[in-house]
This record gives sequence, C-alpha cells and structure tokens, in this order.
Amino acid sequence: MFTGIIQGVGNIVEVIQGETIKSFKIEIPNVESLQIGASVSVDGVCLTAVVIENNIVSFDVIQETLTRTTLGQLESGDTVNIERSLKFGDEIGGHLLSGHIMATGLVNEVLNSGEGMNLSIIAPPSIEKYLIEKGYVAIDGISLTLGEVSNSRFNLHIIPETMRQTKISSKQVGDAVNIEIDSTTQTIVATVERLNGKD
Repeated sequence: MFTGIIQGVGNIVEVIQGETIKSFKIEIPNVESLQIGASVSVDGVCLTAVVIENNIVSFDVIQETLTRTTLGQLESGDTVNIERSLKFGDEIGGHLLSGHIMATGLVNEVLNSGEGMNLSIIAPPSIEKYLIEKGYVAIDGISLTLGEVSNSRFNLHIIPETMRQTKISSKQVGDAVNIEIDSTTQTIVATVERLNGKD
C-alpha cells in the first residue's frame, strides 16, 4: 500500500530489454532498510525490488504493465516519482493507493498559477464515473484532489511543494500520465450501480 505522498524523484540509469520483460535500474533517493522483494511505487506503479546496489535499485516489468502504464515509454535519463511502501504506524498524509493503475490520461492544458500550476487531464471514458469534484485521484503516484470535472476532463491545482518534491512540473501538453482512483471511490460507485440495477 502507498499514500501518494512522493518521497522524491528517481533517475533511470539503464533500461534493459529482455525477451519478455524490461528491467529498469533506477537511482532512488532513499534505500535505507529497503530489501529485495519490497514494493516501491514508480510513477504510481507498484514494482518489486529485485536487485539493490548502493542506491540503484532494479525492477523487472512485464509486458502487461508496460502496455497499461506509461512505464513502457521510459528511457535512460528519464525521471520518475518514487514512494516506498507504507509501513504500520506511518502517517497517511494522502490517500490509500495500491499502485494498480486503472488507466492512462493525457495532459490537455498546463497553466502557471502564481507559484503553483494548473493541469487539465483527459481521462478515458472507462473511468469517467469515478471522477468527482473534490474527490481523490493519483497522477503518476501523486495524491491529488480533483478540481472541476467536465465530461472526461478534470482539473488539478498543484501547490509549490508538490512541484518541488515530484516531477509534475515537467509535464507538457500531450504527455501521458498514470491514473489510479482510490478503492473507496471505486467501492461506492460499484455499490450505487448495483443498487440501481447496473452491472
């Protein structure tokens, strides 16, 4: 489990294309107590650490994940948002996330707003029903609050601290982002649909 509070930005040192997987070597900001087999959120995607060499951690990613997320587009030299998995007793400053990406969206608009920034994201119709103003969403693993929602577009208002701690300020129009809706919202929507006779 994760909270969407990004702990820093990682640098992709190497991408190795295997027969059925891609291996990513990522220099991450904090490897203290990290063990092989531990879960790490990389741009919101839950991955398993398979090799740890100093502060460079290797992750193997299967084709299904590469296809359904933005990880398949990453190259050596790119940066990624990093969050270590939640430990018992940790503060939950964002909202609970599984690291299972539901869809990818596209950045539709980027506007500077004083010290912060505003983003407009186009989401696929498959997740439109989960987009509720003032509800939660995770973009590339970042816990954010939804602004105005219109059809399949939603707005995000990014504060300077989020810009400082993550790579979101580098987003440009047309960039893809990983989207995860929190499980509570998914459950509520599914329950309402069931009560209304929608399967």
